[in-house]
Amino acid sequence: MEFDYNSTRPKLILAEYGRNVQNMVDYICALPTKEERNSYAQVVIDMMGFLNPHLRDVADFKHKLWDHLHIISDFKIDVDSPYPVPDRDTIHPKPELLNYPQHRIRYKHYGHTIEKMIERARMIADPEKKQQMAQAIANFMKMAYVTWNKDSVEDDSIISDLTELSNGELQLGPNVSLTKLDFKTPPPGSRIKASNSQQNGGGKNKKVQNQNQNQKKKKKH
Repeated sequence: MEFDYNSTRPKLILAEYGRNVQNMVDYICALPTKEERNSYAQVVIDMMGFLNPHLRDVADFKHKLWDHLHIISDFKIDVDSPYPVPDRDTIHPKPELLNYPQHRIRYKHYGHTIEKMIERARMIADPEKKQQMAQAIANFMKMAYVTWNKDSVEDDSIISDLTELSNGELQLGPNVSLTKLDFKTPPPGSRIKASNSQQNGGGKNKKVQNQNQNQKKKKKH
């Protein structure tokens, strides 16, 4: 005995019309004469409209059904359509290739955005604004460093990296102090332990309450 599963059947091209419509379209494609194919195709078009009444609100309702008929047949059906046959490439356009960024980042924990910020800061003509921008970039670099390394870092190290990335054009004095950052993460499993201890404590309290109630009942009796 052989079983027929959906996993072994051909893939439905337009699932909203179901397996029976696709089988009928395949049958029409195999008919020998165009007269028969035209006759059966019109019946299938009417059935497709009946199965999807919401399409009646769409402009060019019939046109859409005929387009779906050609799509279900994989553009193999040879009938006299009242509308132009849709182009396969228009229905199934190939996606355009994505251009992935190919940036060589000197310090990956700072990211490419820092390098772009430094380039913009190097073009600032006003010395005061340039210095303010340099300090803002250094603070951002410190935040990025702590985020990725989960460790403290000396301000001198950040200032040195800034000078190197800017080819010596952005420099901060030794007395400049960057923003203090405290990056603390709870140890793994601490939340689970806390929740379990609360649940266990609640359970013990309920047991104690039940024991006290049972003892009071015994004294009354």
